[in-house]
Amino acid sequence: MFNGSALAGKVAFISGGTSGINLGIAIGFAQRGAKVAVIGRDLAKAERAAAKIIEESGGEAIGLSADVRDYAALDDALRIAREKFGKINIVIAGAAGNFPASAVNLSAKGFRTVVEIDLLGTYNLFRAAFDHIEKQGASLIAMTAGGAVKPMPYQLHACAAKAGVNMVVKCLAMEWGPAGIRVNAISPGPIEGTEGAGDRMIPPDRKQQFIQSIPLRRFGTAEEIANAAIFLSSDLARYITGLVLDCEGGYQLGDASLDCLTVIPRQ
Repeated sequence: MFNGSALAGKVAFISGGTSGINLGIAIGFAQRGAKVAVIGRDLAKAERAAAKIIEESGGEAIGLSADVRDYAALDDALRIAREKFGKINIVIAGAAGNFPASAVNLSAKGFRTVVEIDLLGTYNLFRAAFDHIEKQGASLIAMTAGGAVKPMPYQLHACAAKAGVNMVVKCLAMEWGPAGIRVNAISPGPIEGTEGAGDRMIPPDRKQQFIQSIPLRRFGTAEEIANAAIFLSSDLARYITGLVLDCEGGYQLGDASLDCLTVIPRQ
């Protein structure tokens, strides 16, 4: 548990921060003293998210509109956030697109759309942010996924995009480290209440079986991902860069539903 001032005086800019995991991160940051700007393509939704952040944290937040595929729009949103709150210290690249599709049913347009939102969007945000951040001590975090390293059926587009995101993180960590900028990634597992753990991705009749394959025997929470982001953005992690932090209950270790792994009863 982090104290309420762990990010006091920091300014955070979060793409995809209008819902789900990224909204949870935004709320967690604001609760610990950061001023937060969230962006999404829908301005009204972004403003509602900012109002929710303020309501739950008592802190400061603004909602802005930008598509991460549009570099100029991102640059404008970063400039507005900087004019409002001051130089930015934390950037979260959380915007993502995904849908299940077999390779033979995946159109070139569908593949390109996911790659542009996830991979190009991450690069666009980080590169645009370079001109607006307080470089010494800055924390840049990309939201990736287990599919970056673990191939999955019906997820060719997302796996390819997230594999690229992981390399963007590692390459930027090498290039921008001398300027004092840390670049990391968080790889969430299935998170309760998100599309990734919803019926479209996990059929209801297979949900319990899916949970049994996770070593910790449950889905994660947005708060747990927020805690990982808070850690990576805090002074506790000031010597950590180029890391892809798995926060997924051991899901990537493999199927843990075998009888030989369930002899220890859950307390």
